[in-house]
Amino acid sequence: MPRVKRGTIALKKRRKLSKLSKGYRGARSRKVKAGREAIIHALAYGYRDRRNKKRDFRRIWIARINAAARINGLSYNRLMEGLKKAGVQINRKVLAELSAKDASAFARFAEIAKSQLELARA
Repeated sequence: MPRVKRGTIALKKRRKLSKLSKGYRGARSRKVKAGREAIIHALAYGYRDRRNKKRDFRRIWIARINAAARINGLSYNRLMEGLKKAGVQINRKVLAELSAKDASAFARFAEIAKSQLELARA
């Protein structure tokens, strides 16, 4: 049987790995085995954190809305309850932006929520 050298396929695999590990420090960018490990972990972390990013941003928005709501005499959950009862459909991202950039507009939303909560209580 003739000898098979497998040069091109193996080389392509290694070249692809070294392209992905470019910019890594030390052996991770130069050695195949270390680079493969680094790439596997990097891709796994990227996949996980693309999902966690959504979770983290929502947490930040809620913290900002809560801080601004408390300035206006409400807690976060009372504000959201009042806005829901009023039929105001505004997402947390926009509310958080308003709380930071336009306090008067946020205060109007807080007043709407307060009035709806008072109507529900009466």
